Amino acid sequence: MDRVDPNLRDEMLAKLFLDQMVSDFKRSKILERIDHSLKNKDKEAFLRLTEELKSVS
Repeated sequence: MDRVDPNLRDEMLAKLFLDQMVSDFKRSKILERIDHSLKNKDKEAFLRLTEELKSVS
């Protein structure tokens, strides 16, 4: 990374950071929905959401 243009490096780091933040946000929302499905004993939603969580993680 030392030889990369500083502007390009900053842009790459910002993109990585934003991608991680979006992923963390999606994961958090899915986990909330999983908790809700457990609370409501909704097996179908739980199974669907756990599969969705696997694709985000």
